[in-house]
Amino acid sequence: MTIQSRVSVLSCIALLLVAVGAAASELPEGFVHLDEAAPGVAQEVRYYGEDNFVGAQVDGYLAPRIIATRQVAEALQKVQERLEPFGLGLKVFDAYRPQRAVDHFVRWAEDLEDTATKARYYPDVPKDELFEQDYIASRSGHSRGSAVDLTIISLDDGVELDMGSGFDFFGPISWPDSREVGTQQRANRLLLRTLMLEHGFNPYPREWWHFSLADEPFPNTYFDFPVQ
Repeated sequence: MTIQSRVSVLSCIALLLVAVGAAASELPEGFVHLDEAAPGVAQEVRYYGEDNFVGAQVDGYLAPRIIATRQVAEALQKVQERLEPFGLGLKVFDAYRPQRAVDHFVRWAEDLEDTATKARYYPDVPKDELFEQDYIASRSGHSRGSAVDLTIISLDDGVELDMGSGFDFFGPISWPDSREVGTQQRANRLLLRTLMLEHGFNPYPREWWHFSLADEPFPNTYFDFPVQ
């Protein structure tokens, strides 16, 4: 094979790899990457790493990116624009969640021997009651693409506002209306809740960080494409 032929073959392989990569990253119609649709919104994809209640990278998270329906992304951009004049912004932990990730949560919850993350994430809730108390379920609105987990941060340094409990902490202190938190913490939760309600989201009664778009585009479809 001549040098010219080899170069031609290598060029074809490179183009094929680019095409395959592009095809793999394509999203179903109606979904977008948040960093493209709302670039000002910060992201911390906790399920891509080990800093989460499972204590491991979660199935289906192949890249540290947030995916959501276009309607969710557009609404979050509007919330971001409301916050920015005050030096504040949003940080999203999760939005679209593959069904295989939900299945991973279920397997973890059923393994009562694995309590490595209990002290940090569910110190006062017996692991065998996580289903009963609605912290874990076999179906999640996240898999429909229109639920989002998020908080508010300072744009100056990226520090999260004090909400009184951390993301994915299982317990009554994380309920939006909990009286276990202080006045400023309740005010911070109220700010987030008020802005999300204004822009078409409904809160979840057990997690101050969780909101679902009221008029979601895929109310009966649970997706399972990977986050990448």
